[in-house]
Amino acid sequence: MAGSVLLPGDAGYDDERAVFNLNHELVPAAIVVAQSAADVQAAVAFAAGQHRPLLVKTTGHQMVGKAHGAVVIATHRMNDVVIDAVSRTARVGAGVMWSEVIPKAAKAGLAPLNGSNPTVGVAGYILGGGLSPTLGRSQGYAADHVRSLEVVTADGELRHVDAQSEPELFWALRGGKGNFGVVTALEFDLFPVSRLYGGGIYFPGERMADVLRAWTTWHPGTPETMVSSFAVMRQPPVPEVPEPLRGAFVVSLRFAYTGTAEDGERLIAPLRAVAPAVLDTVRDMPYTEVASIHNEPTDPVPYYERGVMLREFPAEAQDKLVELVGPNSDTTLAIAELRALGGAWDREPAVPNAVATRGLPYSLLGVAAGPLPEEHQLKKAVAALLDGMEPWRGDRRLVNNLAPDEASDAAAIYGPERYERLAAIKKTYDPANTFRINHNVVPAA
Repeated sequence: MAGSVLLPGDAGYDDERAVFNLNHELVPAAIVVAQSAADVQAAVAFAAGQHRPLLVKTTGHQMVGKAHGAVVIATHRMNDVVIDAVSRTARVGAGVMWSEVIPKAAKAGLAPLNGSNPTVGVAGYILGGGLSPTLGRSQGYAADHVRSLEVVTADGELRHVDAQSEPELFWALRGGKGNFGVVTALEFDLFPVSRLYGGGIYFPGERMADVLRAWTTWHPGTPETMVSSFAVMRQPPVPEVPEPLRGAFVVSLRFAYTGTAEDGERLIAPLRAVAPAVLDTVRDMPYTEVASIHNEPTDPVPYYERGVMLREFPAEAQDKLVELVGPNSDTTLAIAELRALGGAWDREPAVPNAVATRGLPYSLLGVAAGPLPEEHQLKKAVAALLDGMEPWRGDRRLVNNLAPDEASDAAAIYGPERYERLAAIKKTYDPANTFRINHNVVPAA
């Protein structure tokens, strides 16, 4: 091994098992801190020889299970980023975060289909689909723009996977999350975007119904270059939250528009007029500042979150959402976010993949924040939101927005036809289900 192998009690073991969600704990039998694809191959071969499951960890925003008895492969040292301005691509190592890609791409006037939080790992985000809140409505899922991947499969083989070399595995990896191997590097498209008109408008929470109805009426008529979402936020009274929002109950509209600032200002003017703003951060910005749109925590926090897709959002659903998380509710949720999809998110890419949520117009996410002793209450708060919206729930889910305790629901995530194909591919490449500490696709019988 060029990297490190750590056992419980070794110096560095606790640092390497730490994850972003402070309510989650990993206690593996061994941690391999890989520096190369060869290190990953050695770890996979060792785990297979001992019949141990494998778990891959970058930043650990989404973990499943405690990894008891497992081998964890930590990839953060595999952090090479190569930008090709001519082909408009990025090639990144397994441990790279979006905060490492965005500024390097920007130097070439390019932008990736990144997520809302810069500390999310690129590989896990893309393998789970990748719902970009900046460019996704015009370009589709991040998984749609993967050109190739380097993958160590359960047999220890390092494979170059693309549409020509291994078409079935290529289909499954892009949307199938961590079920089919350890991605050691991936190459994906970048887009000629260097700036956008974006940010958030925060309104008093008491005006939730007015803001929600205005946004719901407004967004379907906007161009695909406009991405928007609606969030209900009960902000904690902590110094990290800016003063107008600290400890406040607010609703927020988030925008990312790649047209001109003048056109963007004209487009959102009707929403600015709905109610007086507590804070308005919408402005023309360099793409390097897109994390400010959602302004999510970048340091580890304790929380519980789950998401569903909605197949429609009629007036009755709007009323129900106000009832569940509005000013007269007793919810303890920190955030309830509704993202409007459509556009390229509904279109199959040139090379199809396993992403299951095309055609579903909304993504709804509930987040409850608090320490582990409050876990029951956190889960109850999120369940109240999602169960309340059950009449409008879609029949498939976005795997990146699922909780650890939904790990056995993979068939419901993908739908029967897609799941059957994934299970057949799993049987080919991981018949022993070595990669099972995840939202698990079980190998076909």
